[in-house]
Amino acid sequence: MNNPTKIRIIGSVGSGKTTLAKKLSAKWKIPYYELDNVVWRRESTGDIRRTEEERNQFLAGITNSNAWIIEGVHNEEWTNDTFEKADLIIFLDTPYYIRTYRIIKRFIKQKLRIEKSHYEPTWQIFFKMFKWNRYFEEVGKRNVLKILDSYNTHSVIYKGIRMKKLEYALY
Repeated sequence: MNNPTKIRIIGSVGSGKTTLAKKLSAKWKIPYYELDNVVWRRESTGDIRRTEEERNQFLAGITNSNAWIIEGVHNEEWTNDTFEKADLIIFLDTPYYIRTYRIIKRFIKQKLRIEKSHYEPTWQIFFKMFKWNRYFEEVGKRNVLKILDSYNTHSVIYKGIRMKKLEYALY
């Protein structure tokens, strides 16, 4: 596979989006962006939600550049360009039980300060992640598959749990 220069990675919380984005970014020397950081401006005093206009301008600046990897669960209308302009779309359809395990593992690592986080790892967010994971399983996955119908010539659905297999296929 020729190295794509515009990659969109989508999946639920705990699916491996950030891990894959970081690895592909390092391998192909392409900057990666987390959609959560497009929605939120990270400040030392706490996160501040960008206005729709700020968010859309920030995302347009990314998608209008020559190369990017964008990862996130977001698939609302404001993210349409991330799909339309992508050379490759990767849907990480990781099994539900693996995502659940990863949510727990991540929370423990963040609480022990072994893993960095863009947000304060509170119990409230921890429990929200389980809700988001369940919602994605019941509703969000269907929405993603519907979106991918329009981009099936350059999209990949990965149902595995070992990222190495996917990485090897992409390299």
